[in-house]
Amino acid sequence: MKWLITKYLITAAVVVLVSEVAKRSDRFGGFVAALPMITLLTLVWLHVEHQPDVKLANHAWYTFWYVVPTLPMFLAFPWLLQRLGFWWTLGSCALITMACFGVFALVMKRFGIVLL
Repeated sequence: MKWLITKYLITAAVVVLVSEVAKRSDRFGGFVAALPMITLLTLVWLHVEHQPDVKLANHAWYTFWYVVPTLPMFLAFPWLLQRLGFWWTLGSCALITMACFGVFALVMKRFGIVLL
């Protein structure tokens, strides 16, 4: 149980760090947020918990493919925010991401990469 609480605290600290940096600098906050810190932490947690190398490799592999369809959301958010307000923009971006992911998964399936 102590290990689980430690993982929660460290992972939460990373999220808080990103939000605090973003309050001070848009550019640096975006840069820090774009770093794959959660993925790196997850890989560390899996390694420390003695998961097989194939599990770590698969996590990195799928993370790469799952990031790609999220990218349009980052372009849509600033544009929609001016027109819809925060909550409608957030919801719209979630829908955009789901639609992009669905289309992307279908396209990638043709290349032998199964995401769903």
